[in-house]
Amino acid sequence: MRDPVRLGLKENLGQFSLLVLVNAFVGGMVGLERTVVPLIGSEVFGLVAKSAILSFIVSFGVVKALSNLAVGSLVDLFNKKKILVAGWIFGVPVPFILMLAPSWGWVVFANVLLGINQGFTWSMTVNMKIDLVGPRFRGVATGMNEFAGYASLGITAFLTGYIASAYALRPQPFYLGVFYVFAGLGLSVFLVRDTREHVRLEASQTGSEDEDKPTFQEVFSATSFRDRNLFACSQAGLVNNLNDGMSWGVFPLFFAAFGLGVERIGVLKAVYPFVWGVLQVVTGPLSDRIGRKGLIAGGLWVQAVGMFIILATRGFGWWLVGSLIMGLGTAMVYPTLIAAVSDHSRPAWRARSLSVYRFWRDLGYAVGALAAGIIADILGLSWAIGLVAALTALSGFVVALLLEEKPGSGDAL
Repeated sequence: MRDPVRLGLKENLGQFSLLVLVNAFVGGMVGLERTVVPLIGSEVFGLVAKSAILSFIVSFGVVKALSNLAVGSLVDLFNKKKILVAGWIFGVPVPFILMLAPSWGWVVFANVLLGINQGFTWSMTVNMKIDLVGPRFRGVATGMNEFAGYASLGITAFLTGYIASAYALRPQPFYLGVFYVFAGLGLSVFLVRDTREHVRLEASQTGSEDEDKPTFQEVFSATSFRDRNLFACSQAGLVNNLNDGMSWGVFPLFFAAFGLGVERIGVLKAVYPFVWGVLQVVTGPLSDRIGRKGLIAGGLWVQAVGMFIILATRGFGWWLVGSLIMGLGTAMVYPTLIAAVSDHSRPAWRARSLSVYRFWRDLGYAVGALAAGIIADILGLSWAIGLVAALTALSGFVVALLLEEKPGSGDAL
């Protein structure tokens, strides 16, 4: 017989820790591509146009964004565990396609499947952690979730670069993905438990269990633009992943253009998400103590500084400094935005609000990759980096002007 349902980190430590591990495998699936796939496009398939090389990120970003949006409705029809398992099933073919793809179109298709995998699995792991711990530990929950995912992403980016330098760009680096996908699927099927009873308990404790649920259209409009706090978070999330999409596709090509080898590119591509991932263990809980606004606005400005350093300097050492600073800025922003959206949405519609926020955030991958590719083809890689850095700084000012500190208010509707 299972223990009574309770909210809290200590009370749900076993399931919480399991979901942390599952999300490490989720992040590792994206890490497979961070170093080697842009180089596969240019060196294996002979693509010249930067927009063509970055097309795999566009397909990933669009599909992941739409998957996040779909999750907002699917949670009302299925439980979160079922959606988590479905996400892993979509991910099973991905490493095999990347290993064996006979043309670039197959790589783009693999990223359609990867987008669904990431939209379903990452959304569910963070939502389920928030469900388990309750309002008091939202920053801890989001920080630990994003730490696991992005630390794993960074480690995998390094390992794939190292493996590629020792063997080849494929298939060897993608063997890691075979392990990740089957480990994540197995844990999700056999050990993860659904969290719907935790949501009901929190709703009863906050007096919101009997309130009418708003329609999805109402949640979408509130999260997208009608509520100033949720709008501030949504635009910041979009810009954050816009600059991440740019860095994912442009930085390996930028570094390679100055003669850097694949192993050292792998180090640079690993440092940024690894620092981002590890520091979220600090920044997530810190936002519970000092508030969300300063970390989000300040983090966007720090990101911009890191990008400008990479743009303005030459050499591995300075690029490493810029990557470290970008990682710090993203660690300040990433878990804090999820916690801020949770603050301004009630338990009954929080999962849908988070799905809308994640839609806008992950659409940034597609916007960033598409815009960076076009700008790079017309003006050059440096212009793509500089314009994205300026937009990131501007987004920080939007947050500073609009976001209010209202922990747990849930008054957007």
